[in-house]
Amino acid sequence: MQVVHFDTAIQRELVSWVRGTNRFLPDDIAVQWARPVDDRFHCRASALSRRYLYVLSQSPVRPSLDAGRVGWTMYKLNGDAMRQAASALVGQHDFTSFRASACQALSPVKTIRRIDITQIGGGERCRWHFEFEADSFLHHMIRNIVGSLLRVGRGDERPEWMGEILEARSRKVAAPTFAADGLYFVGPLYDESWGLPPAATYGNDGAAYDSLS
Repeated sequence: MQVVHFDTAIQRELVSWVRGTNRFLPDDIAVQWARPVDDRFHCRASALSRRYLYVLSQSPVRPSLDAGRVGWTMYKLNGDAMRQAASALVGQHDFTSFRASACQALSPVKTIRRIDITQIGGGERCRWHFEFEADSFLHHMIRNIVGSLLRVGRGDERPEWMGEILEARSRKVAAPTFAADGLYFVGPLYDESWGLPPAATYGNDGAAYDSLS
């Protein structure tokens, strides 16, 4: 779900830009669509928000076929507690406590628009989807948040602990960085005036998660 832009004087049908480019790409990368845009459009600067999905496997034993593609916990998680904890992060905050030391962002202040936590299946074996949307993210910010949410989910910390982490503005007080396995960039969202497909337009983002369900 990456979006790129480029300038060209070549005239081609949109389907040719898609199929022609894919002819030269490796099997695990494929252009999904192409659109002409105004010269003012910039794939990064014009984005209103970015979205990530973290897929977590809850199971007594480690993943096998999904190894490397999902995060994993052996503990049974409390979804209500994690949602309560996540609610403290929604809005504009200083996310220094969830910022990696190598982060090069000019400011730790970001605005999280939503965090949705969904359990798929039940019992001791299930999956969890953690969906994040924000204006932008800090380096390792999501993985650091997920690690802290799991500590709340398994009962090691109270939901109120998440707010205390924010207030501390110190990386030392949050949980360790959680595994990269399971973290997916779902794509940016733009104003509908740019004429992009619905999956890339603000307010019409549901279809973007279909391929990861």
